[in-house]
Parts: sequence; C-alpha cells; structure tokens
Amino acid sequence: MLKWIGLGLLLVITAMSPAPPSVTELKSPAAAGSEAPNISVAPDGRVLMSWLEPAGPKIYALKFSVRDKQGWSAPQTITSGQNWFVSGADFPTIAFMADGTMVVDWFVATNLQREAYNTNVALSRDAGKTWSKPVLLHKDRKERQHGFVAFVPTPEGRLGAIWLDGRKLDNDGFGDMGLIYSSIGKDGSLGTEATLDGRVCECCQTAAAAVPGGMVVVYRDRTGKEIRDISIARYTNGKWSAPEPLSNDNWEIDGCPVNGPAIASNGKNVAVAWFTAPDEKARVNVMLSTDGGKTFGKPVRVDDGNTSGRLDVISLSTGGAIVSWVERGSAGSGSQVRLKQVEANGTAGASVTVSGAGLQPGSVPRIEQAGNEIVVAWTTSGDMPSVRTAVVTMP
Repeated sequence: MLKWIGLGLLLVITAMSPAPPSVTELKSPAAAGSEAPNISVAPDGRVLMSWLEPAGPKIYALKFSVRDKQGWSAPQTITSGQNWFVSGADFPTIAFMADGTMVVDWFVATNLQREAYNTNVALSRDAGKTWSKPVLLHKDRKERQHGFVAFVPTPEGRLGAIWLDGRKLDNDGFGDMGLIYSSIGKDGSLGTEATLDGRVCECCQTAAAAVPGGMVVVYRDRTGKEIRDISIARYTNGKWSAPEPLSNDNWEIDGCPVNGPAIASNGKNVAVAWFTAPDEKARVNVMLSTDGGKTFGKPVRVDDGNTSGRLDVISLSTGGAIVSWVERGSAGSGSQVRLKQVEANGTAGASVTVSGAGLQPGSVPRIEQAGNEIVVAWTTSGDMPSVRTAVVTMP
C-alpha cells in the first residue's frame, strides 16, 4: 500500500511540474545579407520584426514582417536608399503610439570617416501600408553622430525619443556626446529638445520604458575619470529628474564598449539589465523594481561566466524578468544567444541556449514577449550575414 501511495504522490508531483523551456526556430522572412533586426509589439499584441537587407549596389532596404499563425508574413518594404549607416549595434526601431500609429527610424550617413549620420523618422497610420515623408528627428544639422534612439510613449500621448547626439563634438571627434530628448506628435510634429545628460558614453545603446504617469531612461554614463556605469533619469509631472547612478560598478574604460543597457516595464514592474566589466571581470546583471523605477533591488547576475553582453530584457507581470545575452563558447566554438528567467525574489533559473554558434560580431540579439512565448531575433556571421528567428516557450 505504501508503495502505491508513494507512486501516486510521484505521479501528482510530476503532473504539477512545469515543462522545461523549448526552443523552436522560425523560418526568417529576411533575405541573405540581412542584418540589424529588431522586434516590436503593437498595442493590439501583434509582434513585428524589422531589419535591413541589401537592395542593390550600396543600397539598403528597411523591411518589416508580422508574426502570424504560419510564422512570419510576407515582408513589406518601408523605405530604401543609399549611404545608410548600417550597424549591428545601432538598429532601426518600429514603435507605436497609443492609437496604433507606427513610427520608424533609420540612419543616413553624412560623413562615414567621422561615423556621422542623421536619424530619419517616418509615420504610418495604416499598419505600415504607406509611410509619411521622412523628417530628421534632431534639429542639429552638423555632420555628427545622431543615433542609438530609444522610443517610449509619453503620458501626454506623444512618442518620446531619446538619442545620443554629437553636436558638441569637434571635427576630430573630441568633445562630449550628449543625451537628448524630444517627442513626436501624431501629425509628425517634433517637440522641444532637452539635454538629459551633457556627457555620456559615445556609442552604447540607450533604453527607455513607460511607467504609470511617466517614463524611465537608462544609458551608459561617462565621468571625467572615464567611469562608464549605468545612469537613470525619470520623467514625472512633466519634468525630467537629474540623472543618478543606477549601478556603482566603477568600470573604468578609456573607450566605448558599444554595450548599452536594456529596460522593460510591465505596469509598475520594471527590469533593467546591463553589461559591466570592472577589473576585466565581465558580467550581465539585472535589477528589478516594483514601484515604477523609483527604487530597485540588488543586482542579480545572469550570465554563465563568459559573456560579451549585447543584451535585452523583458519585464514580467509577476515582477520577474527574462534576460537575453551573448555567451562566448569554448575556444573556437563561437558565441550563443542565451536566455534566463529571474523571479521577483531574485532567484535566477537555468539558462536556455537559443542559437547555435556564429553570431555576427557586435550585433545585439533582440527579444519580445508574446503570451507565454519569447520571440528572438539575431544575426549570423560570415561572408553573407543573415537574420534568424526563434520562439522560446516558457513554462
């Protein structure tokens, strides 16, 4: 009798145990030579992927696709052109206003020797069938860097935009890179520009998230002593707070690591993930907030001990988070995209390997949530790079 009772308990426990995460690769809609993927979620829950791919000699096309029951829809071209600035770390973004208006950005080079380029933006009010005439996001017209844009809905119903702006740099690239904020209206009008920080790291991604009644921005800062840790600024009651350190890693590095932070929100739940390497000890951390980014818990390390960063994050309704990052393989085996779930109490689960080896150096894999699935996009390396995608089903 006891043996049968024990077996019955075992069966019950087994039935209650969650299934392990599963990874299913999706056939990518992007052609050979594609790169710089990004993933967005529309207000109605649709998942979109945008990317760049060659369209002729020195010509690139910006395309997007919508995930459906069969996989990805047929690609649609947003725009194309010559002299675009193409980088795996500075990727175009499709963002949405509350009414579903789509906003997209892309980068046109003005002086490649100086790595100078402008950010163009266009709007669509018919789900991407047609797009408005592009305008420059920034008022500065110098041949300087204007990129690494983060979009975020504002409490006023506009779309906020935060970017790195080199208008204070000289012709040789010396000076301070600034962090600038503006906004876009439904009619395409641009708001007043504001400098959030006058001296930041030169080419690390910026990140922003909406929280109840406001916005939160995170970025890699830069002190006079070349400490490049993560800082945070908050927007409440129509005003931006002074930036303050989010992390105190004390990472001193003379050049930009091209490895910015990521932030995501789910109501008052906020998750921030970032890469750091003080004393040449690389790691990916995540911190969680339950009060809209006002305060955060302690950092939780998520990498597996040999990371190169290039991360993204999703905030869960439970108060936890899912973090993606790039983990270096053993000698000669290349790098992989990995995911890890962190519970609200800071407990980190096992890592999930999403991709095989062979990621494009410097590119940043992207993730978004769709129900209990995580959609992942990354770029493979080689003579002909290519965007690949997968779905991770979480328990």
